[in-house]
Amino acid sequence: MVCCHGGRRSAGILFFAVAVAACAAAAAQEPNTDAYFVSRFLSKLGRAAPSSSGANGVCFWPGVSCDGEGRVVAFVAAGMDLAGAIPEDTVGKLGRLQVLDLSGNRLTALPNDLWELGASLSALNLSGNAIRGALPNNVGNFARLKVLDVSHNAFTGALPQALGSITGLQVLNASHNQFQGQVPNAIVFGCVNVVAMDLSGNALDGGLPDLWPLRSLSHLNLSGNRLGGYIMGAFQEQLRVIDLSNNAFSGLNFSSGYAGSALMYLDLSGNELTGEFTIAGRFQNLRHVNLAHNQLCNANLLESMGEISGLEYVNLSSTGLHGQIPADFSSRLVGLKVLDLSRNNINGVVPDISSLCLYVLDLSVNNLTGEIPVALVKKLASMDRFNFSYNNLTVCASELSPEAFAAAFARSRNDCPIAVNPDSIKKSRGKRKWIKLVLAVVLFLFFSVLGLLCLAVACRSWRKRCDALPVVKQVSFKEEPAASGPFSFQTDSTTWVADVKVATSVPVVIFEKPLLSFTFADLLAATSEFDRGTLLAEGRFGPVYRGFLPGGIQVAVKVLVHGSVMEDQDAARELERLGRIKHANLVPLTGYCLAGDQRIAIYDFMENGNLHNLLHDLPLGVQATEDWSGDTWEDNIGGVATEIITPEDCSPRCEGYAPPEFSNSENAMATVKSDIYSFGVVLFELVTGKKPLGDEYPDQKEASLVNWARAMVKANHGPSIIDPKIRDTGLERQMEEALRIAYLCTAELPSKRPAMQQIVGLLKDIEPKVEEGD
Repeated sequence: MVCCHGGRRSAGILFFAVAVAACAAAAAQEPNTDAYFVSRFLSKLGRAAPSSSGANGVCFWPGVSCDGEGRVVAFVAAGMDLAGAIPEDTVGKLGRLQVLDLSGNRLTALPNDLWELGASLSALNLSGNAIRGALPNNVGNFARLKVLDVSHNAFTGALPQALGSITGLQVLNASHNQFQGQVPNAIVFGCVNVVAMDLSGNALDGGLPDLWPLRSLSHLNLSGNRLGGYIMGAFQEQLRVIDLSNNAFSGLNFSSGYAGSALMYLDLSGNELTGEFTIAGRFQNLRHVNLAHNQLCNANLLESMGEISGLEYVNLSSTGLHGQIPADFSSRLVGLKVLDLSRNNINGVVPDISSLCLYVLDLSVNNLTGEIPVALVKKLASMDRFNFSYNNLTVCASELSPEAFAAAFARSRNDCPIAVNPDSIKKSRGKRKWIKLVLAVVLFLFFSVLGLLCLAVACRSWRKRCDALPVVKQVSFKEEPAASGPFSFQTDSTTWVADVKVATSVPVVIFEKPLLSFTFADLLAATSEFDRGTLLAEGRFGPVYRGFLPGGIQVAVKVLVHGSVMEDQDAARELERLGRIKHANLVPLTGYCLAGDQRIAIYDFMENGNLHNLLHDLPLGVQATEDWSGDTWEDNIGGVATEIITPEDCSPRCEGYAPPEFSNSENAMATVKSDIYSFGVVLFELVTGKKPLGDEYPDQKEASLVNWARAMVKANHGPSIIDPKIRDTGLERQMEEALRIAYLCTAELPSKRPAMQQIVGLLKDIEPKVEEGD
């Protein structure tokens, strides 16, 4: 019996050992590593994980950054078109994760284990997805969180009270969701370190809490909600941006002693504010003020605004203004760019404000009288939009067409003086008739001969050029030289504009301002019906125009000449996706319009030019063609637009900033390492003053800045390639160090390029050391 029991015991022990071994084998198949969790996240959402070797292979994957122990501390999977719920047991298991960015996808739900990251997470970006349901109070687990962005989703319910427990939160963006209820007091009294708060585009109601505890708050945006009552305690001295537009506020009280010395942007438009708006002695640094669509009833508001010399944008439309425009308005507001005083009760005359460099001037629907100053009329041609309609004004508009006069001077009298006495013309006409005849014959013969010579030279040059042309690809539009716009954008029955039968019924979608109801008619007015005078550039994908939408929104409007190949739903879906892409160094897509068969993209206008302007000495404010359309070089031969296709254009490296791995189309996917390469190219540009392509590079088979500069740095000739314009502006050692950093960033293999955190450290080390005893 003893032996029998002993045998059973041995068999039990053996079975237990086998079971443990089986469990260990199963665990080995699913290792508890960061690489496994990231790989599982990608595979669950239909993306294959990159192949890698070694224990720290995950650290070289796109969008992944690790600490010194090979643990994942940052994971960026933005704009990858990931769809569906965030899977469990993936990113929520990355125990040291500090930064998680899943923005610009189509994610629909959060995992239950996401809140386990509370011990480490400092930045969470879920913006631009389709996440539904309530934002749970578990968000309060993120005690170390500094940045929370859940904007542009479909969150519902109330803002969680637990947000107030995140005392270190600095940026809170929950805009463009469906949050309801009041702004929780817990946020105001708990998030005392918040710097920027954006809760716009929701359905928040009730009153506005007193914001006095938020001593660090500088940017506040609560626009597009249902907030009402009095605005009390919102005007704190440190605030730089306040946007409370499109709510139901009925009044406001400034805090005692409030001067608004830091405030630069103020938008209270679209509310129900009444009474006086006193700005005397306040807002000395204000640049943008919009009080439109309120009932303020101020008689001296314009007079007191003259004290704010730095104002650039003023919109007081539909505010109940009365009184006169001060005569010295232009001498006090010398930097004004946009002035909208329309739909008020302003009387008196229009002062001479021709000295102002205005883009927009709207004085329509008032009680103005008298003659518009001639100097101001002459400046109208340089403006993007102007309107004097529905007043009792007199104007000499001899240079305007009847249509333009009717649009901008309705109910005004066109009164131009006769320059010469008609009787004197009749008396002198007979005496000078023979002189005119002789001059006409001489000029006709001269220009006929000159024209024939020019035609012969042009034909010969054109024939040589045609013989040397490479392969030519036809584009599906044709230019008519007599058209007002570059692509026959006339309002007759043969153009695409005319195909849009009711322009006011075609909506314009503006992403950040969903409550604004713009239409295609507004685009026509903003661009003067796509007139060539508003043309910024003509590119392969279509022309780009500059315009001002109602409300002074300055935009660049791009007509996509190939857009009609997409169905409306597909085009809208693609444009919506592009609109979700946000980056400080990219011109954002502001909105779009589907007008008939045409697709129109609307971008923010770059007032001061782009990086190319600053690096290569283009004047500020001058838009280069490549700003909007630098796709290929285009010509117009025989009335047909063509794009020249050469062998060089077939290589992605012709873009100048593309890394070597993009030469293989299968690998042409943007990664953190490819961004670092592009940063290195810009750094080479900055120090050498040369362009990525097109400049002369001695002894280089491939004429590119990277190849030339890397060869020079490697040969210890770095000082010789520093731009002479900056050589004497600082320490040469610092400039050489910048070249070395650019050299590291442009390594051919992505794995050899440093991480961005390392680059920041290297750049900081360039700063000159203060010698002891100085």
